[in-house]
Amino acid sequence: MTSCVNLKTWLLELIIFSSMLSITYGRPKFVFRVRAVNLGGWLVTEGWIKPSLFDGIPNKDFLDGTGLQFKSVTTRKYLCAECGGGTILVANRTAASSWETFRLWRINEATFKFRVFNKQFVGLDGINVVAVSNTSTDSETFHVIKKIDNSSRVRIKASNGYFLQAKTEELVIADVSEVNGWGDDDPTVFVMTIAARLQGEFQVTNGYGPIKAPQVMKEHWSTFIVEEDFNFIANNGLDAVRIPVGWWIASDPTPPWPYVEGSLHALDNAFSWAQKYGLKIIIDLHAAPGSQNGFQHSASRDGSQEWGKTDENIQQTVHVIDFLTARYAKSPSLYAIELINEPLSPGVTLDSLTKYYKAGYEAVRKHSSTAYVILSNRLGPSDPRELFPLADGLKQSVIDVHYYNIFDDVFENMTVQENIDFIHTNRSSQLNFVTTSNGPLTFVGEWVAEWRVKAATKEDYQRFAEAQLDVFGRATFGWAYWAFKNADNHWSLEWMIKNGYVKL
Repeated sequence: MTSCVNLKTWLLELIIFSSMLSITYGRPKFVFRVRAVNLGGWLVTEGWIKPSLFDGIPNKDFLDGTGLQFKSVTTRKYLCAECGGGTILVANRTAASSWETFRLWRINEATFKFRVFNKQFVGLDGINVVAVSNTSTDSETFHVIKKIDNSSRVRIKASNGYFLQAKTEELVIADVSEVNGWGDDDPTVFVMTIAARLQGEFQVTNGYGPIKAPQVMKEHWSTFIVEEDFNFIANNGLDAVRIPVGWWIASDPTPPWPYVEGSLHALDNAFSWAQKYGLKIIIDLHAAPGSQNGFQHSASRDGSQEWGKTDENIQQTVHVIDFLTARYAKSPSLYAIELINEPLSPGVTLDSLTKYYKAGYEAVRKHSSTAYVILSNRLGPSDPRELFPLADGLKQSVIDVHYYNIFDDVFENMTVQENIDFIHTNRSSQLNFVTTSNGPLTFVGEWVAEWRVKAATKEDYQRFAEAQLDVFGRATFGWAYWAFKNADNHWSLEWMIKNGYVKL
């Protein structure tokens, strides 16, 4: 009789144990949920996170990707790449928008190339100023000469040694050798407006140049995030870090120009510290070759989005994932690899993204059977479940969604309570839609307790943070706050914890 009871007990325990290990999308039904923080602005530069990093760059107003607009003082109209590029430049636009904005490529602190809306480079056809070349050449460089009193008045000197002039609204040429004064009757004078700026990894390294950049970046990497930060993170209710990295890290110690050596050593340190303090690491490919979204945090040179347009580009990115997984697969701290961050629709097509995700997943699995593989949803117009058919065949796959109550104009006039209600209703519904019982795990990979509310109190921020912790805590893989350190206090989880705004 006793043996029968023992047998029944054993069978019951086996059934319970089996049910707990039932596999959905190749994962345990009950899984550890990360409470993480992003180490943003560390190994992939974002100027708004640490503005002082750019302070020492000579002529720092003219970095790669800076958007310039020029208004002729004689025609009183804006310089424009006719048709957005592919033909001449004119000076006949009454208002400035895309065709009237020229993106800088920085050669050095005084020499630049101009790229127009359709991605052609401004150059010369004789003395006529045109934008017809799709290839950057040395003959297409320009100097921007500012008026000494730092006013917005400038002249543009072409590679032929002559200054540009708006001779008429329809005729922009480079044929003036001698200039005097800055009067309103001088067709070589333009009023310059800076319409856009980028402050990413490309801008900081190319801005400082090959001699100074290695020194500046080594100092940044060794001081912005240190071992004590990992100790603080582990002692304040967090169990993981999400670390954004750039594609050039796989070529360290000889990364391609203009990137510099050292980010891989910093990542090695992070793994050592994580193991010491019992933290998990999510490696996030934040910047892919060619840029997957055109933003500064993807290391775009001029706002262009080129990632995923060729097989070579995709394979180059797969190599980065292969390199990173191979290097850290044996570390007990490696918890997940995020294949790419925030690809932007429609520039990144679902077909190209699916092709890459399949190959990237296989690269991870070649070295690790346990690391989770995170697939970032596309930004822009796309179906939140569009990756489900792909994830169905990938074991231990995770869908990453980012939720901010700040970037969309819908939040412009929301009150404190309306923002909190939005979290409990809209965000909860959005997260529920991508969280299914038999689907991939869900990860709120970025969120922040910041908003557009003016003059909010500390209690307001606490309630807003608590609402997000409540809702995003239901994500089946977990969440990660953006970021750990930031010049803006509310974007810094370290500051928010130390000052009692967020309690974990």
